[in-house]
Amino acid sequence: MTQTPWLVLIDLQRIFASPDSPWAAPRFEAAAAGCARLVERFAPNVVLTRFVAPERPWGAWVPYYEEFAFARVPDGDPLYALVDGFAAPGRPVVTAPTFGKWGPELAALTGGTPIVLGGVSTDCCVLSTALAAADAGVAVTVVADACAGAGDVEHARALDAMRLYAPLITVVDSLG
Repeated sequence: MTQTPWLVLIDLQRIFASPDSPWAAPRFEAAAAGCARLVERFAPNVVLTRFVAPERPWGAWVPYYEEFAFARVPDGDPLYALVDGFAAPGRPVVTAPTFGKWGPELAALTGGTPIVLGGVSTDCCVLSTALAAADAGVAVTVVADACAGAGDVEHARALDAMRLYAPLITVVDSLG
């Protein structure tokens, strides 16, 4: 029996979408369009994630947030809101103060089935989530045209790095 995969959309938030944000992903709109196509294909098996600043940074996060002080806002700040069109009643959202979103909450939601990833940033939160899920024994597919990086070079490098993890991680250009 084939398990129905879960679509996990990583950090489709204003902080990464707004051209005025220091963390803007230049191709965010194209990635979001790719993610929207995937939602139609995988619904209702769709979960969203959100990155937020920790209430109190710890360890290496202390100098990180000294450098990116603009992001030290509460979870409910509009900066961390999901972009329009993705939140839906009953659609789960995993919020974490870490780049990688794979952990007990996401594992419980997806039930150990294969996951399909899209979102931002390919070279940070998507990469971190994919590697942790693969390490946990979950089959991961990353949809390149549903992801955006900090730039085109960073996006391509992250995809190449994830390809090194085959067959645990599969990178595809597109999924109808």
